[in-house]
Amino acid sequence: MTEPSLAVIGAGPAGLAATLAAAARGIRVTLIDSAAEAGGQFYRQPAPGLGARRPQALHHQWRTWERLRDGLRAHVQAGTVRHVTDHHVWFVERRDSPGFAVHALIGPEQEQPAEIRAAAVLLATGGYEKVLPFPGWTLPGVVTAGGAQAMLKGGLVLPGRTAVVAGTGPLLLPVATGLAAAGATVAALVDSADPKSFVRRSRVLAGRPGKVAEGARYAGQLLRHRVRTVLHHTVVAAHGAERLEAVTIAALDRDGRVRQETRRRLVCDTLAVSHGMLPHTDLADALGCRVDGTDVYVDDEQRTDVPGVWAAGETTGIGGSALSLAEGHIAGRSIAARLAGRAPDPGEWAAAARTRAGLRAFFAAVDSVYAPPAHWAEEVTDETVVCRCEEVSAGAVREAVRELGAGDLRTVKLLTRAGMGWCQGRVCGPGVAGVAGCAETAGRRPFARPVPLGVLARAGETEEQ
Repeated sequence: MTEPSLAVIGAGPAGLAATLAAAARGIRVTLIDSAAEAGGQFYRQPAPGLGARRPQALHHQWRTWERLRDGLRAHVQAGTVRHVTDHHVWFVERRDSPGFAVHALIGPEQEQPAEIRAAAVLLATGGYEKVLPFPGWTLPGVVTAGGAQAMLKGGLVLPGRTAVVAGTGPLLLPVATGLAAAGATVAALVDSADPKSFVRRSRVLAGRPGKVAEGARYAGQLLRHRVRTVLHHTVVAAHGAERLEAVTIAALDRDGRVRQETRRRLVCDTLAVSHGMLPHTDLADALGCRVDGTDVYVDDEQRTDVPGVWAAGETTGIGGSALSLAEGHIAGRSIAARLAGRAPDPGEWAAAARTRAGLRAFFAAVDSVYAPPAHWAEEVTDETVVCRCEEVSAGAVREAVRELGAGDLRTVKLLTRAGMGWCQGRVCGPGVAGVAGCAETAGRRPFARPVPLGVLARAGETEEQ
């Protein structure tokens, strides 16, 4: 009789924590990741060939990463974990035996198929950035905040010499401090959050003193690097001929509208922008898992409503690395018990459950503070491209609503092709919905990424055991 097996999809904090917890309890684990090294975006490492002398300078919680990294290495060497890299999962198929087949594309070309079978699956696919359109956002020099961070962590390069970090959300703090510490001049950190919102939720926020201390450390670093923090402001437009040369920012009124008289320009060659994070739910959607709003539903054991499928980390709700670690630990223990044929004892993960509960409450308050301006779409001109893949303008979207009667995102897509490109609406969906004035609805995609027709034709022929 073979040992029970688990496929963990995603080697970020949640996936690593679950892998270690399950493997330590006798479960044979295959850890599947699209990157060349484990760690995910949070623990992204410079390529070995770059010869980074102090990679820990780009991270906090370095000791936690070392514990996860060393634990993974030990299990790989012991043969209890198989870590497969450069595997881009596009579909998880339910089978009668052993339970699931994970379909992936291998390597940078993503043309060679692979199939990994397991009795259970953990979805730890993380999240991605939400960026809302504004005039000039397609100029070279405008990058996502996470993209700027990835360039710094993974490539040891700065996206530019003079940067503005803007949008809203906790991610802006490590990006601004990281760029400044690496030698960039950060002209400003521009956040649309209203300081009064922090005061109204101070009791909940103060309930996590570790997070408050972390925020205070970032604030101290911003002061040390003389980075100006501008709250309750937003980027109205980016300017430049061939590439970014400046941005216009403006204050917001109490209703979230731009106060036109406060417009001013900031000279910069880089704009790192983010309006929050969204969970990756494509694999969960295709499996038929319940999704509440934007988050994959899980119970107290991190089980989805599909038997044999667990989920942990940002895919169940954006909440940072500490929450992801707690959820991954709980999921790994639960999976180990269930695959061994016994009911798990919640007492085994009581500390992690307390951490999970506290952090979920904390980030619910954070989400209510960090929200894009309510009327951001009013500043988007008709000429602004809102769907890059298909080059659809805001004017075309508005015409579809005004002249052709489109009343939902799907109809807008059919009439304008917005969301029909490579990203299938993942990037442009929130922006198109905002410009159209309709509800943002999650698209049900059959596959998590584009798949060559030849791979679909050969599906099932390649099996990786």
